[in-house]
Amino acid sequence: MRLRFLAWMFAIGALAMSAARAQDFPSKPIRIVTGAPGGSSDFTARLIAQGLTENLRQQVIVDNRGNVDGELVAKAPPDGYTLVIDGASIWIGPLVQKALYDPVRDFAPVTLAVSAPNVVIVQPSIPVKSIRELIALAKAQPGKLNYSSGGIGASSHLAAELFKSMAGVAIVNVNYKGTGPALNALIANEVQVMFVNPAIASPHIKSERVRALAVASLEPSPLMPDLPTVAAAGLPGFESVVLQGMFAPAGTPPARVTLLSREIAKVLNRPDVKERHFNTGVETVASTPEELVARIKSEMAKWGKVIKDAGIRPDKS
Repeated sequence: MRLRFLAWMFAIGALAMSAARAQDFPSKPIRIVTGAPGGSSDFTARLIAQGLTENLRQQVIVDNRGNVDGELVAKAPPDGYTLVIDGASIWIGPLVQKALYDPVRDFAPVTLAVSAPNVVIVQPSIPVKSIRELIALAKAQPGKLNYSSGGIGASSHLAAELFKSMAGVAIVNVNYKGTGPALNALIANEVQVMFVNPAIASPHIKSERVRALAVASLEPSPLMPDLPTVAAAGLPGFESVVLQGMFAPAGTPPARVTLLSREIAKVLNRPDVKERHFNTGVETVASTPEELVARIKSEMAKWGKVIKDAGIRPDKS
């Protein structure tokens, strides 16, 4: 009985200490690692940092990196003071080339942040105004149409490869160093097709320098309300959505992850933050840590198959 009592008292004491540590957090500045200044993840990181600083009454700083180094955050102390926000490069990058971290094992998911469906755009010189017409043209002229991508393994690349597979067409990838050059190539008629973020495409759609055919979300998107989905326009089940998520190093105390997830969700769900995101071409999608890890595993399985089937390698498009 004495041993049971001591064990019970020890357990109660451990829980009390854990709760006390959670209440003491944060006691120093929190760092959010993200991409280059001015990028989409930087914009979201700064909105979150400002809101968290107000909510937690502790400074939250943004640490900009030219390219987000997943290993840097994976190997940071698991104490909740180092976070990373980035897109699919965190979990898709290791499927394309070897990485020094495991996107599932080495991170503690905190929350999804924002999402945006890719938009299918084409060069106005080609005679297509719908997904069905694009598929028909590609089948009538196999290997004659080119699509631009902003990098091997980028969303613009993988979305087009999924399209090729599901539609049973042969269109040729022309790889560029970034989304901007890839879009410029479409405008200049060097290529005829591209999958791209709505925010990047919208000005050129309005000016009629490119033609939009459909969005790649499963449901119609308020970001592009006049466009049908690819799924409804000819390829049932087709989806290509750009996501950003927030992560901490694996081993971060669950109480701290829960607190961060809850407080970040409060920031993301503020009407002004939603509006500012919407105006840049993305929607806020705050989630629980469990929802984020489930989405990541689903995305890795889906795009891992696309990468394997297409034979995508770092030096091969």
